[in-house]
Amino acid sequence: MMKYISTRGSSDELTGAQAIIQGISTDKGLFVPKEIPKLPFVPEEMKGKSYQEIAFRIIGTFFDDYTDEEMKRCIDGAYDEKFEEPEIVPVKEAGDVNFLELYHGKTAAFKDMALSILPYLLTTATKKEHEDKKICILTATSGDTGKAALEGFADVEGTEIIVFFPNQGVSQVQERQMITQEGANTHVFAIEGNFDDAQTGVKQIFNDENFRDKLAGLGCKLSSANSINIGRLVPQVAYYVYSYVKLLERGILKAGEPMNIVVPTGNFGNILAAYYAKQMGIPVNKLICASNKNQVLTDFINTGVYDINRDFYLTNSPSMDILISSNLERLLFHLSGCDGAEIKGLMDKLESEKRYEVSDKIKDGMKDFYGGCADVEATNKTIGEMYRQHGYLIDTHTAVAYKVYEDYRAATGDKTPTVLASTASAFKFAESVAKSIGLVDEPDGFSYIKAVAAETGVRVPRGLRDLDKKEIRHTGVIEIPQMIDVVENSVK
Repeated sequence: MMKYISTRGSSDELTGAQAIIQGISTDKGLFVPKEIPKLPFVPEEMKGKSYQEIAFRIIGTFFDDYTDEEMKRCIDGAYDEKFEEPEIVPVKEAGDVNFLELYHGKTAAFKDMALSILPYLLTTATKKEHEDKKICILTATSGDTGKAALEGFADVEGTEIIVFFPNQGVSQVQERQMITQEGANTHVFAIEGNFDDAQTGVKQIFNDENFRDKLAGLGCKLSSANSINIGRLVPQVAYYVYSYVKLLERGILKAGEPMNIVVPTGNFGNILAAYYAKQMGIPVNKLICASNKNQVLTDFINTGVYDINRDFYLTNSPSMDILISSNLERLLFHLSGCDGAEIKGLMDKLESEKRYEVSDKIKDGMKDFYGGCADVEATNKTIGEMYRQHGYLIDTHTAVAYKVYEDYRAATGDKTPTVLASTASAFKFAESVAKSIGLVDEPDGFSYIKAVAAETGVRVPRGLRDLDKKEIRHTGVIEIPQMIDVVENSVK
């Protein structure tokens, strides 16, 4: 049976269900599979199979403590008519790239791909483990995770969901999606700080033993819907495997030929899932990590030095406005040869000195990755060019990724067929998109949605229609030290 261990050397070995419930290790590390499993099939055998069939095999291989019946129930519950495209994840060709459209779920962002199934995985896990405490889902968001987590867990029996987002640090549409969320068990707070502050605050709450004991006395147990939870990360592996099968179906690739994968990256979870797909056996040539002006990952990939002693920028790709990329810890653990003591040392240095440099062994392992970045001006220019030249509408995060891919191809001449993770609907960032394709100014983000739809004829996702008319239900704005208090008050 697959076991999960901590990136920081704890001797604990958990089943998939146990790791999903716990969320984060007691030694502050993140759970990873003790061994990354191999593909349970030959990719060409899956040609013609549905997304659900491929996801069942991939996710089930990681979480083999779930019975086939349990996993099928999770898959069927997650990937159904709540997605607006019947194939769940369309793959569209434009501009010499295959765009993996991950945003056709209820919240119009790629987080739906994992957060549609996480509630099923978690509630199944609590039954398997005979967990009698209420599960309190604690989540920091840079914009998209929060709404997707709220949507996934709203009114799910035996859970409370608490989301923290940076005040003035998400788009108007993203904020309105969260503060209008329905559900008796949903709680949303803006914090006076950035995403890194929110994420650090959440981790500190997880690691406060006295507070955990206090919650236990209230009949409650903490878990997470951030990608620090292995139950969030693993479902993302499935869509990279699926994309390879799609390229085989279309004759873009022959069996065994590699593809490149480009991912707009903030917290490093989405590109780590692509790395897992490669380690499982999907032929991948290069993993292209695209950052915005907050280019800490670009610098790290190019130097081996992770340094957050730098300015923090608010950009028009807010889901990437991050300096502390939590999931990088998982990659470093794998590349170190699973040396938990080494990773603990690096994370301690990050906390105390705000920087670390990795070993030559890890640097050598990073050769699978290419790092590049794009500023706001380049992002907007890319959106405009993609629409004018190819008639294809992309959001700001996807534009960052495409610009970095263009730079990569110009620098290397690499013509390997490429999949690009398109992570959000253009309508979530309609103001930037509208201006990039030459539309006039509008009074607010909701007017920009209508203007972009009228100009392009592209359908507005269901979840974004009439969003400005929905009742605002969550108005809390708090300081960072108040986070722990609002968690306690929310679960009482």
